Formats: sequence, structure tokens, C-alpha cells
Amino acid sequence: MDPATRRRRRYFAMMTAALVLFVSAWAFVRLWSVPAAIALCVVAMALPPAAVIVGNRREPGERWWDEDE
Repeated sequence: MDPATRRRRRYFAMMTAALVLFVSAWAFVRLWSVPAAIALCVVAMALPPAAVIVGNRREPGERWWDEDE
């Protein structure tokens, strides 16, 4: 599999997880525990920056920014 495809899939997986956590926190977790829903939102808030870092990380041996075209 192409390294760019792997990066893209990891990025979208992390962003999907953040969205699922946020929606589930306020859709049904808040019915049982508001502090747990807030904790899920805090985790969901931390995932997008981590997803950007993972999505832009260079694989070993991959030429990305220094390509001569």
C-alpha cells in the first residue's frame, strides 16, 4: 500500500474516532454520567491535533518535502 494512502487512512480513522466520541458523549453517555460525557469530549478534543501530526508524519525512507520534480 502507498505510504500516502496509509497516512490518509490513519488520519481519517482518528478523525472518525473523534467524531464518534463527541456524538456518543452527548447522544447517550450524558444520560448516565455527565462527567463521563465531558471526559469523552476532552479526549475527542485532543484527537484532531494528534491526527494532523500522524497524517503529516513522514514514513522511514520516504522522500516527501525534498523531492525534486
